[in-house]
Formats: sequence, structure tokens, C-alpha cells
Amino acid sequence: MTDTTDAPTHSRGSLMTVLVRSASLTKYLEIARGAGLDPVRMVAQAGLDQACLYTPDLRIPEARLAEVLEASARVTACHSLGLMVGESWRLSDFGPVSLLLQHQPTLRHALAEIERYRHWLSDSISILVTEYPEITVLHVTLQTGRHQPGRQAMELTVAALYSLIRAILGASWKPHSVHFAHAAPADLQIHRRLFGQHIEFGSEFDGLVLASGDLDRINPLADASLAGYARGFLDLQAGAGKPSIAAEVRRTLHQLLPRGRGAVEQVAQSLGISPRTLQRQLEQDGDTFSALVNEVRRELAQRYLQDPQRPLARVATLLGFSEPSAFSRWFAAQFGKSPTRWRQDGA
Repeated sequence: MTDTTDAPTHSRGSLMTVLVRSASLTKYLEIARGAGLDPVRMVAQAGLDQACLYTPDLRIPEARLAEVLEASARVTACHSLGLMVGESWRLSDFGPVSLLLQHQPTLRHALAEIERYRHWLSDSISILVTEYPEITVLHVTLQTGRHQPGRQAMELTVAALYSLIRAILGASWKPHSVHFAHAAPADLQIHRRLFGQHIEFGSEFDGLVLASGDLDRINPLADASLAGYARGFLDLQAGAGKPSIAAEVRRTLHQLLPRGRGAVEQVAQSLGISPRTLQRQLEQDGDTFSALVNEVRRELAQRYLQDPQRPLARVATLLGFSEPSAFSRWFAAQFGKSPTRWRQDGA
């Protein structure tokens, strides 16, 4: 089991702005124009400078990017706009990490490098890689602080990951299946053109399923010398934008908690440190593990409860509670009402 990329930045219990590279907006530029939009006006309405349309390595608030995408989809009635932005991604759009990824010998190595240098990519994206005998599941999570990350942002992210894998494995590669937690749009033409026929909406997770053998297929274009050169450059910039230990714990909890692995020992193991070291580092920053677990549970609880088809017993399990009654008591203490009432009120 391997986890990759990055998480929101928090400090001492307060939520800070989640930042992402502006590369998605440089890809959005032409797609927006093709859809009849004025991209400069759309980003300005979201409070962004037009420079983000032309400069891929600016750091912009993730919420502003999501606002641009959702507003553009509404105005054009093109509910696959985010998907098309993700489809247009190329290896070079992954910024300083691009050369390193391009020259990895296998997809497994590329995913490991994304894990190592995730702070160069995004504060919001987490990818958990779970291997089974015949298939491998790439679980994609967007940690945004919102109840739901939004259809456009999620489809962009999954499509960009798909584009990355195709760049490494070849243009003929197709996933075993593609999964989205949100409902299907009325028109699936673009989804099927991109991914094929095996797409599941209303799924338990967002992400891709691939044949396990895909992880170790040889990349014929890999050049170890160029990979070493790229790694050396990135290592010279060590620490640039690296997330805090609290952000790392939040990212890991978002990945592991819904899979029944949210104990401090399991989180510490995923981060490669001892539980005692983890707790000591958190204390030095004014945080505690239990407080971070509670914060992540609050965010995930609201996200899961927005799906009226998801039973409360399932929500309890995803949040690490052994019994629905324990979840209900915790939820009432946190939000002042039962989970059922929260759903009824449309909170």
C-alpha cells in the first residue's frame, strides 16, 4: 500500500488557504475560449489575476480554481469542462517534477516519486495506491475544507492522473475502470471517449482501477541519467513548500481513516516515523493527534452525509466508529444535532 501527493496546510488548529499550482488554469484558457467564454473575466470574477492563465507555476487558492471551473460549467452548461481540462494535461504540466516522472523506469517508480516530491505539486491532492492480486486501485482525494470538492475539480484531477499514466505507459493504455463518487451527468460522451465504457458513478471512491501488472510495465523512454539530474535539482530545493507535520497527518488520515487504519501507529508507519516521534513533533507545533483525527472526522462526516443514499451505518464505519450509536453521539456533540436531523435540515 502506497500513498502519494499532498495535503492542505493547517497550523495550530486553524485552517489555512489550500494552494495549488496555476497549471490547470493555463490549460483552462483554450478550453474556455473554445466554449465561448472570456477566461480573463471568469478568473477575475473569482478574485484571480489574469497572470494565472499564462504562468503555470503560480500558487493560487484551490477554492478560487474550483470556483472558476464550477462557474464556467454553469454558464456554458458544459458539465464535462473540468474533465476536458484534465484530459489536456501533459507530463510537462507537472512542473519541476515533470522531467523526473518522464524518466522513471515504471509507473510504480513514478508514483513513488510523486509521493516524495508531492509538495511541489499541490496542497490538495492525495492519492492512495492499494494493490490486490489482480488489480490496483488509485484512490483520489481532494482535501479542500469544503463539504464536497466539486464535480469539476474532481474530474479534472482524475483525468490529469489518467493523462500522466498514459504518458508513461503509452497512448493505447486504458484503465480497468474509472470511479466517481458524484452522480453521472446527462451526457457521458466525453467521459466514454476519454476513459472507455467502464465508468462507475455514485461509487464509494474517486479514482482509477488498473491491472496490477501495469505498475511494473517498463517505460521504454526512461533515462536514468536524466532522472538523476532532475532528482538532483529538486533535492537542491529541499524544503521548498514542504508541508508541516500536521498537514502530513491530515493528508494521511484522509487516506487511511475511511479504510479502518486511522490509529496513531498506522499513521506513523505510513509517514515512516515512530508514534512517539509523531506525537512529539505535533506537540512542538501546538497540535495533538486526537485533535487532528477529530478535525478530519468532522470534514469527512459532512462530506459523506451529503450523499442521501449512503447509510448512517456505512458513514460510521468510514469514520472509524465501531457502532452507529457511537458515531451519532460524537456527531451530536460536534454539531449540536443528530446525523439524521443534519441531513433533514440540509446543513
